[in-house]
Amino acid sequence: MRFTPQFLDDLRARLPVSEVVSKRVKLKKAGREWKGLSPFQQEKSPSFFVNDEKGFYHDFSSGKHGDIINFVMETDGASFVEAVERLAQMAGVALPAATPDAARHEQRRKTLYDVMDLAAKFFAETLVGREGARARGYLADRGITPAVQLQFRMGFASEDRFALKEYLGAAGVPVPDMVEAGLLIGGEDIPVPYDRFRDRVMFPISDVRGRIIAFGGRALKKDAPAKYLNSPETPLFHKGDNLYNLPMARKAAHDGASLVVVEGYVDVIAMVGVGFPGAVAPLGTALTENQLQLLWKMADEPILCFDGDKAGQKAAWRAAELALPHLKPGKSLRFALLPEGQDPDDLARSGGRAAIEDVMAAAGTLSDLIWAREIAGGSFATPERRAALEARINELSNGIRDDVVKKYYRQDMTERLQRAFGTGPKNYGGNYGGNNGGRGGFQPGGGGGGFARSPRPFTPGPAGRISGGGRFGANAGPQTIQRGPYQVVSPQLATSSIMRGQRSAISRREALIVQSLINHPWLLHDRLEEVAALELAHPEMHRLRAAIIAAFAHEHHHGDEAEQSEQMRSDLVKAGYSEQLQHVEQAVTTQAVWAARPGAAREDVLSTWTQLVALHRQWHSLLRELKDAELALGAEASETNYGWLRDVKARLAEVDGIEALIEGFGESSGRFQRSS
Repeated sequence: MRFTPQFLDDLRARLPVSEVVSKRVKLKKAGREWKGLSPFQQEKSPSFFVNDEKGFYHDFSSGKHGDIINFVMETDGASFVEAVERLAQMAGVALPAATPDAARHEQRRKTLYDVMDLAAKFFAETLVGREGARARGYLADRGITPAVQLQFRMGFASEDRFALKEYLGAAGVPVPDMVEAGLLIGGEDIPVPYDRFRDRVMFPISDVRGRIIAFGGRALKKDAPAKYLNSPETPLFHKGDNLYNLPMARKAAHDGASLVVVEGYVDVIAMVGVGFPGAVAPLGTALTENQLQLLWKMADEPILCFDGDKAGQKAAWRAAELALPHLKPGKSLRFALLPEGQDPDDLARSGGRAAIEDVMAAAGTLSDLIWAREIAGGSFATPERRAALEARINELSNGIRDDVVKKYYRQDMTERLQRAFGTGPKNYGGNYGGNNGGRGGFQPGGGGGGFARSPRPFTPGPAGRISGGGRFGANAGPQTIQRGPYQVVSPQLATSSIMRGQRSAISRREALIVQSLINHPWLLHDRLEEVAALELAHPEMHRLRAAIIAAFAHEHHHGDEAEQSEQMRSDLVKAGYSEQLQHVEQAVTTQAVWAARPGAAREDVLSTWTQLVALHRQWHSLLRELKDAELALGAEASETNYGWLRDVKARLAEVDGIEALIEGFGESSGRFQRSS
């Protein structure tokens, strides 16, 4: 058999039907499908439909139906072999050698798929059994419910060196098959092969058709040689050609969900859990060219989500450099940076879907990232330095292979350079010379912005130094509202949780909320659901709130309120939250909000608590509306949008005034820091 079923399946997976058909038929999007005029006979109304998810076309006028191979054969009059060869060339894959062993190899692969499925069942059974107790505890701590465990077919490999080997052997699987599938470690110097995965939470890895081809294992012991261990390269598994959660993400992307690339398995699961089913992850390595092409088959502009630290920035730059040569019209990347010190799992658990949406809305474009990296912290006071900057940018643009994309990158970068050093406007307003409908380049929800810690525009500074508010540059420039490209101007918004790009100080309001719970634990009896649902901006307050609820759940707080409060503090200190407790005290810079202090009467505590919570919710709601108002003004500087912005700010001022009525809130020495 010249072309094995596996090769043909891979070819179909690499080439969406719409991509092949569109070379002969002008297609238009029609819901989840594409439609066009029949290529097989004359017609005036479209009756030809393409469905990428199901991998077929159907022509109602002629009754013809098939996949990409059928289409090439029908439209080009090609033979089966010729059609496959043309499609392989289009997909950029090498044709398999025509050998008599091809059929035997394909049968061998089918056998290995069965072995991997048996292994997955064994790991799943171990997880729910007696030996899986520690693993279940770890997953519970990470917020991964039993339902999610089933959804992702998660499992556990016990510490026994031969547990899986004995299970598969009892099912009639030969040891060489186990070794070839990567499940056992064997070799000439290993007389008795043993299980590769031991004492690890197991994450099955599937191919595009949902067949298990490998495993990732997360160690439970802190001193394990490798925190994560993946299957080795096998006849089924090539880690640079696959992505974790590929089958689910492919369908989700087809249905319109964002395709988001995160770092690890748990990050993917957390993203799916808060409503981002298009999340995928590379398999223990940096993004590869094959994975990049796989992403572009599913979405035109996948979002790469990185940690907000220096390592995350470097990973973003590496991905940008990888992508540049391969850019095509309509195919690019967007980049989202998380708050420093948090990964998607942390953020999803602490802030839920809203927190992830904030990060995704702030995703920046590839061109923004390239420009920001090249000018970050640079001094361009001399013509020679400016010339060097231009040369570097030109070199990057020249690396783009597609001539059309290269032309527009040169134009975009030229405009940015002119704005920085030429005769054009000196204030980028967040747009950086890009032509994105007037929205800022580094701003949430706009034309691909999102690297801003302090969302101010890049502007040429003194002596030719370019500085700016992006995450890849320093802070600079006054914040004033003006007509033209959008920039974040409101100080309340610039330092709020809506702008997730910065790690802010603890707000007094959040500190008072937490302090009230510690000093008056009885609030948790009456208001537990309300406490759990509060949106807290600062990560320390999220963690401390969770620790308070956990301590409360132990139900060993006895005695009067003072004794219960003391017991609560003692539990928090034992759990390692001494530093966070100190930060709460430091954030409350006045003692005048006496109802949050120990000894206050219950009716006063409850009255102050109710006001705190109401104001906290109202403030967050207004911040979100403020962001929408500023985005609208950036897109269209109309009087209506100016009026909307003024109205939101007026209502924020009213909240400030109400806060001042609560005793102690209005003191100048203790105004809220607008981090929440």
